[in-house]
Formats: sequence, C-alpha cells, structure tokens
Amino acid sequence: MAKIQKTVSPIDGSVYVERPLADAPAIDATLRKSSIAQREWRCVSMAERKRLAHAFVDAMLTNTDAIVQELAWQMGRPVRYGPGELRGFAERGRYMIDIAEESLADLAIADKPGFTRFIRREPLGVVFVVAPWNYPFLTAVNAVVPALMAGNSVILKHSAQTPLVAERFTEAGEKAGLPPGLLQHLDLSHDGVAQVIGDERTGHVAFTGSVEGGRAITRAAAGRFIAAGLELGGKDPAYVRPDANIAQAVEMLVDGSFFNTGQSCCGIERIYVHGDVYDKFVEGFVETTRLYVVGNPLEQETTLGPVVRESAAAFIRGQIKAAVDAGARALIDEGKFAKVKEGTTYMAPQVLVDVDHSMDVMTEETFGPVVGIMKVDSDERAIELMNDSQYGLTAVVCTADVDAAVAIGDQVETGTWFLNRCDYLDPALAWTGVKNTGRGCTLSQVGYEHLTRPKSFHLKTAG
Repeated sequence: MAKIQKTVSPIDGSVYVERPLADAPAIDATLRKSSIAQREWRCVSMAERKRLAHAFVDAMLTNTDAIVQELAWQMGRPVRYGPGELRGFAERGRYMIDIAEESLADLAIADKPGFTRFIRREPLGVVFVVAPWNYPFLTAVNAVVPALMAGNSVILKHSAQTPLVAERFTEAGEKAGLPPGLLQHLDLSHDGVAQVIGDERTGHVAFTGSVEGGRAITRAAAGRFIAAGLELGGKDPAYVRPDANIAQAVEMLVDGSFFNTGQSCCGIERIYVHGDVYDKFVEGFVETTRLYVVGNPLEQETTLGPVVRESAAAFIRGQIKAAVDAGARALIDEGKFAKVKEGTTYMAPQVLVDVDHSMDVMTEETFGPVVGIMKVDSDERAIELMNDSQYGLTAVVCTADVDAAVAIGDQVETGTWFLNRCDYLDPALAWTGVKNTGRGCTLSQVGYEHLTRPKSFHLKTAG
C-alpha cells in the first residue's frame, strides 16, 4: 500500500489534501518520460519554446481565483494578498522567457584566420526542482521556466504543505500544449527525493529550503558530478542611518518584517538603527505594527494570517520568550489581537528591543512575525553586526546618501544589497546568497549559466 502524504491546514488544523507518495517504479517511469521528452525538446526552436512558455504562464493565470483560495488553505496566506504571488509569477516567468534567446546565444570568439570558434550553451538534461511552501509559485517559477527555455525537462517536487501548487504547474503545462513528459511533478518522501537525485538521468537539482535540507540534498548528490543550486536560510538585516526618511523606512521595514507572516526567505528579521533616530523609528514602527489585523486568511480584512503549522508557532514563541528572559522587551501587547491564542498557529506581530547578538532571535533564522531592533552609533558598527551572521541573502540600508549606500554595501556580506527597499526580487538581477544561505544563482542572464553547460566549438576551416 502506498504511503499517504497529508497536508494539514494552518487555518483550522484539518487535513486539506491527501496524496499517495510515489514509489520506486513511479519515480523510474517519471524519469524515463522526462529524459525522452528532453532529448526531443532540446531540438525545438527558441521561437517555439518561447510561444509555449508564454502559453504556460497564460494558462496558470486563468486559475487565479481558485489558486488564491488553495494558498490560504495550504499555507495561510491571506486571500487579499494571494493574487500578488501570481502577478510575481508572471513577471518573473515572462522576463526569463523574453531574455532567453539572447542569454543562450552562442558566445562568439574573436576572429582567428583559418578558424571558427564559439561557445555553445547546452542544456543539462532533467532538472529536478524541489520547491518550498512559503512562496510556492514564485520560488518554483525561478527554476522551472528558465530550465525549460534552456532546453531542459523538469520534474517538480513541491513541499508537502503545498502539493496542489505542483499540480497547478503540470496542469498549466498540459493546457499550454507542452510536450508530454516535459513538465511533471512527484509527491515524494525524503527517500524518494534521494532516489531522483541519485539517478544518472537527473542532470541538475534546484532546491529552496532550510540549511539542513540543503545538506541532505548535498549528501544525496555525493558521488555524482552534478550541480545543485541551493537557496537556504536567511536572517536578513536592515540598517537605518540618521539621514533616512524615517516615515518611509518605517512603512517599508514593517512590511518587510511581517508580510507573509514573516515567512519569507528575504524578509527582515533584524534592524539596526542609528541612535540619532532610534526613538523616532521605534515609535513609528510600533504604531504601524499595531495596525495589523490577525485573523482567518479566507477573510478579506485579514492582513496577517497564521504561521504554517503549530510547531513553527511554538518555535517562534520560544525564541521570543528566550529573548525576553535574557533582557529583551516586547513592545506589542498580544492581548490586542483577538485571534491570537497560545498553542495555535495564530500569532501577533512582535517587536523586540534591548536585544543583542547573544540572543537567538538576532542570530538564528526565525521565519515568523517577530523582529528585533538594536541601536547602533556608527556605520562601522552596523556593518559589523550585519555581517555577524551565518547567512547572507539580502541586506538593506535606509539613507538619502547613495554613495554611502554603495560604500556600505561593498562591505556587507550578502547576495543582494538594497537601498530604501526590501523583500523584493527583481528578475533582471541575479538571485543568489553567500555563506549558509547557499550557492548557485537563479534568474537574470546569469541564472541561465547555471542551467546549461558550456561546449566549445573549435573549427579549422582552411588549410
């Protein structure tokens, strides 16, 4: 009998989806279909790939209303924000489609008498995409669409929390007319994931998830000479300089801290504020945070839904308690939020001050609606604290001085450096991280380099 994967909704604790996990024969059959489809797909013209990929994006968008409801039930995203993920899906997908031909064109080498030389970018084969639940469409599209445009086939494994997203991908592919076997999905156990990665037909793995998950992916690929793109944890910082527009900084960083209930890989989890503006910033930050409406994500008025599961809520509450026990102060009264209750997935947004780096809440990934704010007295101190982390996905500075922002950014260990914005992914820029945030790159022209291999052509044409 097949093992059953159950998705428990954070809304009410009910089982929302049940799916059988693929066994070894099903995995083998999927890989076989994918490999056959890829050998044919790589010969398809770029113009035809582009037509079908745009049709795939179009097909996904026809189901926006149903998808918004499914997202709320699966991972707790308020329905008022659900359409935004689909808009981001379309933005990223279409951008990568439109730059594919130029990004994948042969790289010509300077003329040499009697020779023609160029470097061609060849597809890797079957690309295995392992996607998370927190932004299930956005994270998956980062790899799926460019992998297809580069001439690869794709097998998508989504989080057990969001299995319907993978089904939406394959349904959209069928509706768009993608060749059979080119885009497939599997519901897999950890052993099943390892089987796919260890199979010689798999040419690349694109994983988004935890650091421990990344280590498991690396172990599964041990002994095979394939690349694994890893986007892992984050503890993204922001620094507010004394010349910052405080009102704008408050609005931006509150949203960056608490959007998606703080469950964002590039969300703001720690803020350093110059002492000259610290009191004003904290006052505004707390006032704005109190405006959130915690509630059922199916209701339009809700602006902060539940965290994904009770165990996650318990972990986050534990971080807050440990910080308070060590001397931090919590500035938000949870009693003002009617839906919040200990032992449930519903949490109030929390702001902590009097924090320092001896506390896990300032150094270990939280992935929930809590942020620590710490006073600093200089740019140098802010840089030191921002770099005091095992992670490095994004980092932010709020300032009116662009030159200072660039100078500070040169010293901060991060994959993306923001000035006066945060928690945003521009598909024209490389999405990458440093340290335990992982390796590799998605999106932008650079992202295509990780989904292809170079093949040199050295042609003697005379004499």
